[in-house]
Amino acid sequence: MLIRICLILAIVAGLAAGIIAHLQVEKKIVTVRDDRDLKLKERDEARKERDDTKMELDNTKKELDTTKTELTTTKGQLEDANKRAAEADTREKKAVADLATANRDKKSLQDELTPWRGLGKTLDVVKKTLADHPRVVDERNALVAENKILQRRVDKLSQEVAELRGEDPPPVPLPQGLKGKIVQVDPKYDFVVLDIGGNQGVLERGEMLINRRGRLIGKVRITSVMPDKSIANVLKPWKQDEPFEGDEVLY
Repeated sequence: MLIRICLILAIVAGLAAGIIAHLQVEKKIVTVRDDRDLKLKERDEARKERDDTKMELDNTKKELDTTKTELTTTKGQLEDANKRAAEADTREKKAVADLATANRDKKSLQDELTPWRGLGKTLDVVKKTLADHPRVVDERNALVAENKILQRRVDKLSQEVAELRGEDPPPVPLPQGLKGKIVQVDPKYDFVVLDIGGNQGVLERGEMLINRRGRLIGKVRITSVMPDKSIANVLKPWKQDEPFEGDEVLY
């Protein structure tokens, strides 16, 4: 009887040990499986991050190549515009010299006209010189206008090159004596609307002083130009007082 009891106890102990061992193994299996799943997840995330980084690098390289191409094109356009402006300036100087020569010839012929009034040949020369004078003046005026247009294009291309380089381009020159008035003010965003625009010679990035009864209020920079009005930002370093409608802007 004692032997049976001992045998039963031994069997029970063996079963208990087996159950405990099974539970421990199962727990270890779960732990190993969870660890495996975590490592697989980390691997997939690392792969995705690598792919995203590679894609971002490729996009950045494409954008850089595009920017380089645009910069090269803009430089070429700027050089071409500078060349055309120089040629126009040369033609203008020649037209001015021709006009001066024509004026001298006109005066000389007019001085000689009185004693030689009866000579048809001299009169024909005088008539031809006087007839050519307006044409020379018109050619000079056309060259001056062309030179101004080319100079504006050079200024615009210079601005684009500076922006592509990440530089702050210099202010664009405006017509001397240009005046206007502020017709609208937005104090929240520090911009104003002016009653002058492209028809008056206003250009983007031109800068004008704000005047109120002889007192300097500040300075504005043109950001958008329309035919008869323009929008400008108030430059904070120059701001002495809040601009009001009716304040004068000067260049």
